[in-house]
Amino acid sequence: MGLSIGIDVGGTKIAAGIVDENGTIGARTHRDTPADSVDATAQAIIDAAAELIKDHEVEAVGIGAAGFVSSDRSTVLFAPNLAWRDEPLGARVGEALKVPVVVENDANAAAWGEFAFGAAKDVEHMVCVTVGTGIGGGVVIDGELLRGAHGVAAELGHMRVVPGGHRCGCGARGCWEQYASGRALVREGRAQAESGSLAAAQMLSVCGITDPAKLDGPMITQAAATGDPCAVELLDDLGRWLGEGLASIATLFDPKTIVIGGGVSAAKELLLKSAQVAFEKNLPAKANRPHPAFGLAELGNDAGLIGAADLARKPAPAPEKHR
Repeated sequence: MGLSIGIDVGGTKIAAGIVDENGTIGARTHRDTPADSVDATAQAIIDAAAELIKDHEVEAVGIGAAGFVSSDRSTVLFAPNLAWRDEPLGARVGEALKVPVVVENDANAAAWGEFAFGAAKDVEHMVCVTVGTGIGGGVVIDGELLRGAHGVAAELGHMRVVPGGHRCGCGARGCWEQYASGRALVREGRAQAESGSLAAAQMLSVCGITDPAKLDGPMITQAAATGDPCAVELLDDLGRWLGEGLASIATLFDPKTIVIGGGVSAAKELLLKSAQVAFEKNLPAKANRPHPAFGLAELGNDAGLIGAADLARKPAPAPEKHR
């Protein structure tokens, strides 16, 4: 097998790299994301890939995009943070580059990267949960990525956990990512700080700030690592919400391994310990079923790029048959 290009399209940056069949990244490049322009975003992707193709023989290009991607892995149906609406991105980029192009949801691409080359490379059934500003997810069953009938399966962050709860960016209320994400961590941390509690004031002092509006997730994580009681409690609460949701996901998919990645996973044991306790408490029939292993993602920010490149080498799934 030859080389392929993986491209991870984020809200502010487009990262691209040459990836071999072992998941190793060679040459890299990047572009800023002109998020408000469909044409400019497509051109930035084309330019980044063309720069790499110039010096390498490439057999395919894989693009990881945050949004709903059609089941034929070609069209971005909807992207919450970019201007794509029914955008035939695969055909547009492929026509310009003259190589096959596959488009995949970015969380699916990251999950595939961890499955093929990272924390779940020795299993056939896995769930990857990316805990960042929101929650992304990807599911692999029998060694195949779960896409669903229309290509939009595994939107795990929008599983409803609190009827009538916090309003989510998707328009619904009570989505899991409103309680178990970096956004939730910051919201609760700022709320505590604004309440005037002494514990929260101490946390702000540890973070080196006085304005609650300047508090962010990495600050809370770093404060917790020093043992700050308020920050530790915030991460503990986040871990409980995470573990409760993972218990429901394990009930649905029965994975061998659950991989947790994303920026919030930098808290490591500060997060995982409470998540595993809540998971064990809430897993149905817990005494009579095998439990999945928990692991931290291994590929970091490169997971989506590596996964997209590897998926580009694989045939597109057969179209859904309608009766």
